[in-house]
Parts: sequence; structure tokens; C-alpha cells
Amino acid sequence: MEIAGNDAHVMTAREAGLVGCRRCARVWPLGTQVCGRCGNRMTSRDTRSLQRVWAWWLAGLMAYVPANLYPMLRTRTLVSSQEDTIVGGAVELAHHGSYGIALVIIVASVVIPLSKFMAIAYLAISLQRGLKASPHQRLGVYEIVEYIGRWSMIDVFVVAVLSSLVQLSGVATITPGPASLTFALSVIFTMLSAQAFDSRMFWDAQAEDRNQSKEQTT
Repeated sequence: MEIAGNDAHVMTAREAGLVGCRRCARVWPLGTQVCGRCGNRMTSRDTRSLQRVWAWWLAGLMAYVPANLYPMLRTRTLVSSQEDTIVGGAVELAHHGSYGIALVIIVASVVIPLSKFMAIAYLAISLQRGLKASPHQRLGVYEIVEYIGRWSMIDVFVVAVLSSLVQLSGVATITPGPASLTFALSVIFTMLSAQAFDSRMFWDAQAEDRNQSKEQTT
């Protein structure tokens, strides 16, 4: 361990001549081409990681726009027909006194997706432009994005449940609108964008800053 000032530097696996498998986490000597445990291709760093991150991020953003413009839910009865967008459906629920459900839909369908877009963009830009940020902070943001991704499909799940339950022999029917597909695609694309990150680059940025500071002091 090297100590400089108040900061302690712990040797990374790369500095120790090791590389970890991203599939099974087994550690091998640096230069190993294929993991002997699971057969995964070994790479010390994925140099094209950020390209895939931005590609999936842009695809997710393009799918998210129509998800908020087109109807998420179509309700038909004998006397009326109604189409609701994500926000419109939440407002309608609030008007009927279902404030809790409306809040859950707004958080799951608007707040969380937008937060994921901003968080992924922040991580990618901070790495590309070399912004000074703690790797622990970056990793914390990354883990939060990964964790909340599993809850992003709650709106589509609600639509699927309602569509299967409310089929009253033509008296009333609920069917998914086109926004359900684009919203599901948006969630999938943002999850792929987050998974495309090579999180080891967070620590590389810190190592580069440390090397630059050493060069300046010498």
C-alpha cells in the first residue's frame, strides 16, 4: 500500500498483473485470453464500453419520448372510450382519490426513468471529459442505477394485470396502448446502457489523476 498525504492507495488487480472475469469473477494472470472456468473472453478494460453506453442510452431516450406522448392504456365500455397517457392516467387516478397509486406511477414512470438517463449521462461524461470525481461516488451512482432498474417495469406490469383482469364480456375492456411497448423498450435499452459500463474505468480515472499529481510534484 502506498500512502500519499491523507489518501491511501490500494494496489488494483491490474497493477498486480491480474485480470478478473466479468462473468464469473474468477481472477487470472494478466494476458489470459479466455476464462478457464466459464469460457468468457477476458479483457482487462473494455475500450468500446462508452460507445455502447451512449448507443443504448440514445435508443432508450428515443423510445421514452413516444412512451409519454402515446396512450399507455385504452379503456372501452358500452357507452364510452378513453385513452390515457402515463401522466394523464396518474392525474386521472389522483382525481378519483387514488393519490398513492398515482404517486407510485409518477415515480416509477417519470422520476426513475429520467433520473436513470441523467445518472448514466453523468457517469459517461465524467469519464470522457476526465471530470474530477471520487470513484466511490461514481460506483455508488452506478449501483443505484443498477438497483432501481428492476423496478422500472412497474407501469407495464400494471397495464398487463389490468388487461388480463378487466375483460367483462364486452361490457368493459382494458387494452395496452402503443406507449406500453415503447416504454418497455426504453426500460430495456437503459438497463443495457447501464450494464454496458466497464465500472473498472472509474478507478482508472483516479489512477490517472494520481499519476498526473505525482508528475507535477516531481
